[in-house]
Amino acid sequence: MPKKKIEDFKAEDNWRVFRIMAEFVEGFDELSKITPAVSIFGSARIKPGDKFYKVAEEIGRLLVKNGFAVITGGGPGLMEAANKGAYEEGGKSIGLNIEIPLEQKPNPYLTKYLSFRYFFARKVMFVKYATAFVILPGGFGTMDEFFESITLIQTKKINPFPVVLVDKNYWRGLIDWLSKEMVGRGYINKEDLKIFSIVDKPEEVVEKIVSYFKKNKS
Repeated sequence: MPKKKIEDFKAEDNWRVFRIMAEFVEGFDELSKITPAVSIFGSARIKPGDKFYKVAEEIGRLLVKNGFAVITGGGPGLMEAANKGAYEEGGKSIGLNIEIPLEQKPNPYLTKYLSFRYFFARKVMFVKYATAFVILPGGFGTMDEFFESITLIQTKKINPFPVVLVDKNYWRGLIDWLSKEMVGRGYINKEDLKIFSIVDKPEEVVEKIVSYFKKNKS
């Protein structure tokens, strides 16, 4: 690479640092005012009318009734559903959008909206301001958030909080594999599987979060 292009590339890296800092500063400033909050994840491809859309909507509604704000990725599908439940219940409904090639448009049920260029900055916001994670059925992005949270808890990089998977049928194959392969081969401890829990109903999700919050409020 010519010397001039190398210098331009390095200069661009320097400016990228400032963009990253700006995302952290804005996120910290805006989200510090909304705790306690619950981050909810799930597929962006699920449409209104799907049973999981209704489940996510009810979870958002019940969380607001119990004093929690709701944070999602701000997009369609189960993110929209959770935001809708929170918004229609009159609560704080936050969307942390990500700029990607196939643009994810913010859903219409947000009381606060932040846009991120960098996935890692966005993920910090999900974790830092969450009292709990709720993980509904989804794809790679949902898996990423799930494993990010349990890895941080396992390695004691963050204080433990509830990580609640929704729908036993959807998660059964993954949990069986974790137990058979990861635990069986000694790659994780059996106790590590207790970092998260699995439920089916919105009421069960909220009960786990509320009871944990009451016990650990201090």
